[in-house]
Amino acid sequence: MKAKSPNAIDVYVGGRLRVRRKVLGLSQGSLAEALGITFQQVQKYEKGMNRIGASRLQRIAEILRVPVGFFFENNAGASPDVEPRRDTDDVTLFMTSKEGVALSKAFLAIEDPNVRQKLLALTRSLGSANPVENHRDSSSQIEPERG
Repeated sequence: MKAKSPNAIDVYVGGRLRVRRKVLGLSQGSLAEALGITFQQVQKYEKGMNRIGASRLQRIAEILRVPVGFFFENNAGASPDVEPRRDTDDVTLFMTSKEGVALSKAFLAIEDPNVRQKLLALTRSLGSANPVENHRDSSSQIEPERG
């Protein structure tokens, strides 16, 4: 008997939950405590193994200080039979990494919009100058330069 795989929408919503929780620096345990559930249940939500009910999703949105629609952005109108877009998966994967969270926080701390634009331009130029073919299969970690 084949194990039931999670619904693509549930996986997407769970990924958005994980991203926002990490951006806020909340542990699964602290979110679980605020919801009155176990951290294992939060893990299941984040993996899409358990579907999040409407009232619980509303409470999660309040705790994470986002509108409920946040959990469906970039996936609006997708059919449950349609897999999430690859670029959305890549963004979720990046945003749930330690580097992604740290980079996002550092970028948001830059108040000068001109500096943000220059940093974005630099990042784009570096990305196009050195494309990574299959970063998902790379087992190397991002290391600081040693000089």
